[in-house]
Amino acid sequence: MSWPENFLDAHERHWEDAELLFGNQRWANADHLYGLAAECGLKALWRLITGGLPDRPPHVHVNHLWNQAAGLAQGGRITQLGTLSNQNPFSDWSVDQRYASRQHFTDEFVEKHRKGAEEIRNLVLQARQEGMI
Repeated sequence: MSWPENFLDAHERHWEDAELLFGNQRWANADHLYGLAAECGLKALWRLITGGLPDRPPHVHVNHLWNQAAGLAQGGRITQLGTLSNQNPFSDWSVDQRYASRQHFTDEFVEKHRKGAEEIRNLVLQARQEGMI
């Protein structure tokens, strides 16, 4: 079954679940969901980031998407809300880490990704308040 994409809803539910897991010290799955929350948030903001072109975000994960978005955001409508950090907090994150042992995840490792996802979350919330998405 194929359902239509809803990046905004996916961003919100991944963020909410990541926060629950983080609060319960479930670092590995919280980390995975922070990456997905940030990715979906960037994709929800994509038209603002690019000024409308291209219409569809690339089919890549946040560790690569962040750099593309930060470069494109310089001239897009997203600048009304703020800018993305040029320092990619997800440079050491990979969707493949979902297969890794939980022993590799610590609160310090996850906190960096949490802050990156929160940066995107704040842009999403502001875009919603402004009626931009």
